[in-house]
Amino acid sequence: MRRSVRWVVFGFLMLTVSVLSLSTASSAEIGIGISVRIGPPALPVYVQPICPGPGYHWIPGYWAWSDDNGYYWVPGTWVVAPVGMLWTPGYWGFAGGFYGWHAGYWGPHVGFYGGINYGFGYGGVGFAGGEWRGGTFFYNRSVTSVNVTNVTNVYNRTVIVNNTHTSFNGPGGIVARPTPQEEAYGREPHTAALAAQTEHEHAAGQNRQLFASENHGRPAIAATGKPGEFSGLHVQRSSAAGEPYHAPKMSPQEARGPSAGNRGSETPARAVGNSNERSTARPANNEAGKRGQTSAADKPKPNNSKPSKQEKQAQKKADKQAKAEQKRNER
Repeated sequence: MRRSVRWVVFGFLMLTVSVLSLSTASSAEIGIGISVRIGPPALPVYVQPICPGPGYHWIPGYWAWSDDNGYYWVPGTWVVAPVGMLWTPGYWGFAGGFYGWHAGYWGPHVGFYGGINYGFGYGGVGFAGGEWRGGTFFYNRSVTSVNVTNVTNVYNRTVIVNNTHTSFNGPGGIVARPTPQEEAYGREPHTAALAAQTEHEHAAGQNRQLFASENHGRPAIAATGKPGEFSGLHVQRSSAAGEPYHAPKMSPQEARGPSAGNRGSETPARAVGNSNERSTARPANNEAGKRGQTSAADKPKPNNSKPSKQEKQAQKKADKQAKAEQKRNER
């Protein structure tokens, strides 16, 4: 009997450790994955394609980043959802001079996604486009495009829709903070994007007409019926850019910020609120490099910063020890 009790207790402890490990790993997945010095364009205006069938979940479109080509649009699309799971979209957040990408995830509830109005049920807080009832997903027809001939699990619930197209959280964008409930949802066990989603994003990054530099915030492929289907009857064009497009005046390489692992080791760049700032070019440096010389701009600059309190205390202690040593030597 005692042995049985010990095994039950051991099993419970192992289950607890597994859940905690999953929660910890999941939290790491939604950290900032990339940071840049210029903000994303506004979200384009487009219509949602008809839901392909039961069990599909809407993944709103978003601006992704390429170190080679800058921002590019990942069309909104329908994917078969894991049963009982909802999608929390990723979002760009501005802080410390950089725009950082917070990756989306699947979980039992919708957490914080920057207050961004992605539309079609993602109005900035939660999700009003549908809900799970047991193992069946029901669609709210007031904000999602559903053909009742193909999908019969529907309902109608009025949702207030605003026309904000700002695509990032922070000063100059949507100013929103997660509620205690959203923070709790973010700590729940969850999983990263499905393979179909990552392949969809990768394919979008190879399509030149989806680059912001080409479409100026108005992509020709704004949404698709299924992942990777960039042509056909179920492709929706954007009817307009969310806001006037301002081309960045720095290259993607210049705009790229430090990686997530060493953001604290570099001095943050000056905040770029309208994507029109440019770092000053130094052509003389290239000429100096050709001659095998170092220009004055490239020479290390003296450190004129004042010593910290800790440094002053350490110096004072060292001076004190030096004087004591000198007295001992004199004796």
